[in-house]
Amino acid sequence: MVEYVNAWLLYFGLSDTSADLVLRCLEGLVVVIVAVVAFLVAKRLLLRGVAKLVKKSSTTWDDVLQEKRVFHRGANIAPAIVIYAAAGIPLEGYPRLIAFVEGASLIYFILVGAAVAEALLSSLLVIYRGYDISQRVPIKSFLQVIKIVLFFVCGIFILSIVMGESPKFFLGGLGALTAVLMLIFKDSILGLVAGVQLSSNNMVRIGDWIELPKYNADGNVIDISLTTVKVQNFDKTITSVPTYALISDAFKNWQGMTDAGGRRIKRAITIDISSIKFCDEAMLERFREFEDLKEYLAAKEKEIADHNTQTGVDSSAGINGRRLTNIGTFRAYIVHYLRNHPRIHKEFTFLIRQLAPTEEGLPIQIYVFSDDPAWIQYEELQADIFDHLLAVVPEFDLRVFQNPTGADFQQILGHSA
Repeated sequence: MVEYVNAWLLYFGLSDTSADLVLRCLEGLVVVIVAVVAFLVAKRLLLRGVAKLVKKSSTTWDDVLQEKRVFHRGANIAPAIVIYAAAGIPLEGYPRLIAFVEGASLIYFILVGAAVAEALLSSLLVIYRGYDISQRVPIKSFLQVIKIVLFFVCGIFILSIVMGESPKFFLGGLGALTAVLMLIFKDSILGLVAGVQLSSNNMVRIGDWIELPKYNADGNVIDISLTTVKVQNFDKTITSVPTYALISDAFKNWQGMTDAGGRRIKRAITIDISSIKFCDEAMLERFREFEDLKEYLAAKEKEIADHNTQTGVDSSAGINGRRLTNIGTFRAYIVHYLRNHPRIHKEFTFLIRQLAPTEEGLPIQIYVFSDDPAWIQYEELQADIFDHLLAVVPEFDLRVFQNPTGADFQQILGHSA
């Protein structure tokens, strides 16, 4: 066929040189047309067929590959295969041009292959996140390291093609560039080491509530990558924290509280010390009407009476022997009230105690756990408890300490007038 076309060109009066040039141009045109046809076949026919198979498939991983355009990127290699295989036909006798075209095709192969590999790794990450283990062991940072290594190796091969040297030549010179590479990829190296430690020690997972005061981060982890950890704060802002900061700096992970199913309530009511006193009979008679104190008072009064009788205490003086106080009775009321509260966790620490008196009074601390760690429910429960307790304090002839306000001074001035 080639000889026939060449003879036909000579027949029309072209010289041997001109005929050879025209023939080579025609051969080159045919190669380009075949490459275009291969590209169209790969892009339109093959990809449409693959898309139909993906839709019919019941699995989800092929949908991810389709979404990440793995097949689309792979189809781009078709025209390069044609050009690489047929480059010697129109360029016969020109070894340098053949080497140039083949080298360019190889570079194109490498770039397309890297793009396909990158899409495959991204697809793998999406597929992996569909499993529960992805919350405990994030692999995004490791995949990012693989991508960096992949692109670095591709760059070595491309450079070796351009320079006409073996890849070993460039790999052998990496020793001298180690310091430079460590400086360039410092954050990536630190992030990789931190990622390994975070995963192996199960220190933080996606979805965990963490607190890093140094970076003003207080919220849920939404992403863990090679160089940064993204934290969505409760005000919906996003803080990016260096991954290695979770290893080098202190941070608090609240996930243990969530997993345990309880959240601590630790707050004190400060009682005015001047309102603390022994209970007289009238006060006790009033307390006996409180449902939460009936059993306690009956048992406590018997215990005190038995003790005073056994020790022969002279009860004519109020200071002698043991007696009930309004502050102790109030503390007993808190214990009974919270013990029977349906939303207080019964298996965790339950403690109602006095703290050391201060210039502001005597703190009665409530140290218990709610049965729901959710923030809104927790705050509602805590508010309900202290709403009730603060309202109950006057029933025990006690006063909550509060610094004087303008209303207090106005009241004093009004009485003096």
